[in-house]
Amino acid sequence: MGDKAAIENLTEAEARQELARLAEALGAANTAYHAKDAPEISDAEYDALKLRNSAIEAAFPHLKRADSPSEMIGAAPSDGFSKVEHQVRMLSLGNAFDEDEVQEFAQRIRKYLGLGAGAPLTFTAEPKIDGLSLSLRYEDGKLVQAATRGDGATGENVTANARTIADIPQLLKGAPEVLEVRGEVYMTHADFAALNARQAEAGAKTFANPRNAAAGSLRQLDAEITRARPLRFFAYAWGDLSAPLAETQMGAIRRLADLGFQTNPLTRVCDGPAALIETYNEIAEARATLGYDIDGVVYKVDDLALQHRLGFRSTTPRWAIAHKFAAELAWTRLEAIDIQVGRTGALSPVARLLPVTVGGVVVSNATLHNEDYIAGRDANGNPIREGRDIRVGDWVQVYRAGDVIPKIADVDLSKRPEAAEPYVFPATCPECASEAVREEGDAVRRCTGGIICPAQAVEKLKHFVSRTAFDIEGLGAKQVEQFYHDDQLTIREPADIFTLRRRDGANLTKLANRDGWGARSAEKLFDAIDERRKIALNRVIFALGIRHVGESASSLLAAHYGSWEAFERAMSEAASGEGAAWDELIGIDGVGKVMAASLVRAFSQEAERASIDRLIAHLEVQNTAARGAVESPVSGKTVVFTGTLEKMTRAEAKARAESLGAKVSGSVSARTDLVIAGPGAGSKAKKAADLGVEVIDEDAWIELIGAT
Repeated sequence: MGDKAAIENLTEAEARQELARLAEALGAANTAYHAKDAPEISDAEYDALKLRNSAIEAAFPHLKRADSPSEMIGAAPSDGFSKVEHQVRMLSLGNAFDEDEVQEFAQRIRKYLGLGAGAPLTFTAEPKIDGLSLSLRYEDGKLVQAATRGDGATGENVTANARTIADIPQLLKGAPEVLEVRGEVYMTHADFAALNARQAEAGAKTFANPRNAAAGSLRQLDAEITRARPLRFFAYAWGDLSAPLAETQMGAIRRLADLGFQTNPLTRVCDGPAALIETYNEIAEARATLGYDIDGVVYKVDDLALQHRLGFRSTTPRWAIAHKFAAELAWTRLEAIDIQVGRTGALSPVARLLPVTVGGVVVSNATLHNEDYIAGRDANGNPIREGRDIRVGDWVQVYRAGDVIPKIADVDLSKRPEAAEPYVFPATCPECASEAVREEGDAVRRCTGGIICPAQAVEKLKHFVSRTAFDIEGLGAKQVEQFYHDDQLTIREPADIFTLRRRDGANLTKLANRDGWGARSAEKLFDAIDERRKIALNRVIFALGIRHVGESASSLLAAHYGSWEAFERAMSEAASGEGAAWDELIGIDGVGKVMAASLVRAFSQEAERASIDRLIAHLEVQNTAARGAVESPVSGKTVVFTGTLEKMTRAEAKARAESLGAKVSGSVSARTDLVIAGPGAGSKAKKAADLGVEVIDEDAWIELIGAT
């Protein structure tokens, strides 16, 4: 992803567009991780995105954005807490991923300080705790304030919550007049398992991992909830000080321990890169036995006077770096292979494993991708794992990176049982016995049962009620399962949801008498369903769960067609895969032939189309055009950009056109109103001329829309 040659070959426009994409992706990841305590991507994916951003900025320094992710720390504090301005910013750390980068870190420091190769330079090495950063301010020995990192400059005031953590002293003896202690709030594996067990027993939310549990527990608005959670704290740094703690990093850590703080016993003083790497390997080997999660080892220059000389970059100290662990591996036995059927009919093989701890998480299931992966080959028939297939009973290597679903990486043939037989992938659906087919070019085998397949029906309903689809309050995945299997209050397709109240006057009473329901919750559900009878077009399209049609594509389609009637008519007319309607569909920027074929297939299959029609009969679908109508010279027109734009990026031009009410297409047809052609315009400009479509250059476009 961060290939140097590939980055150097980017055009300036492509680099600018990629930096915009990375800023958006990293911003969303920071918010999910730091503000919502619900990471959406793994640490490895996040690090890869950040490395690519830094590499592009290095190659195109004049394109660095004002909101560059390289200048950002954490995420803005939540509105649920009062804000705390950090007297000394809480910075993040730069990362190293291999031994060469550790060597480079030490060399950079020597060069910056002007130290020769023989001059002494010691470091500390300590485990990098995977928790939530916290700053504790003491004045005259009393804890007066506790704050999260937030965006590095401003954090959240969680003082009341921090006072409930046993590892955090309320009073200090012999401390400086002002002492700001920094460290990490975390949860042990044993405490995490016990907490999740209690949560599940009480029917409450369980947590994905100890880091999420610790962060969510500390950031509770009710301190009594925090008190009931088994949180711990390691101190490893400091901020504002009225007097120095010591002359060295290690000395300061010992001083914090003397004051009553828990510090990590694995912290070591190392005399150079070789010793740092040796300590890293020792900690990595002990990782599974620590009882808490770590995701690397942090190295810091030990001499605090040298730390002061080295200072800081905009978001990271020069004197410290985090040596991150690679994705984790563990070996265990494959006890069974189960097939799960998804919303689109995909048959997905799942490995059932003898439970094994991988990075502090107990793993008992892992993905096996598809039938080719099990057989030891890729989609093109080439061998993977040197052609080793995977069989039930095998000793397999489990791969887990962050919160990503565990995978089977390899198999140890020396431990294969003699009776183990090659796995035969099913040719029929295990849920409905319909034929499972694998289309040419598709890596996945799919059930052909459609809505008669219970697994597909349930998953489609879960998707239909999901947050970015109909988002019906009180009707989630758990309730969908309940209604699907209910003999009287049955929901088998989306239309059934909207007849639930009106089907029988006694339905309210029936639901109120079900386990987990009451008269009030039943009435609220029916009201919530009625509120969704009026709904935006893009949500309806997305909720249908058509393969390849995601949230972004649904918005594109809604913006292009404007109304359900126009969209439905276009899908029906495009069913033949040719003609003006088909050309218009595949001409929408962002809609390709695969997605288009999936769309028209859904509307041409008799059973699925009937189900859609039954649903629409209960809805008032809001017209996108009516909601977002704009008066402009290009409002309602279909425009195509071709060639190289010199005064704005293609993404900027598209966004501006859409904001003015235009439809942006990727291809020229008889329905195109205007083509904007930059240098290098080829076949599209020629086709426009042949069709008599008006063609203008970028300057004329800018003048037309009144842009500067």
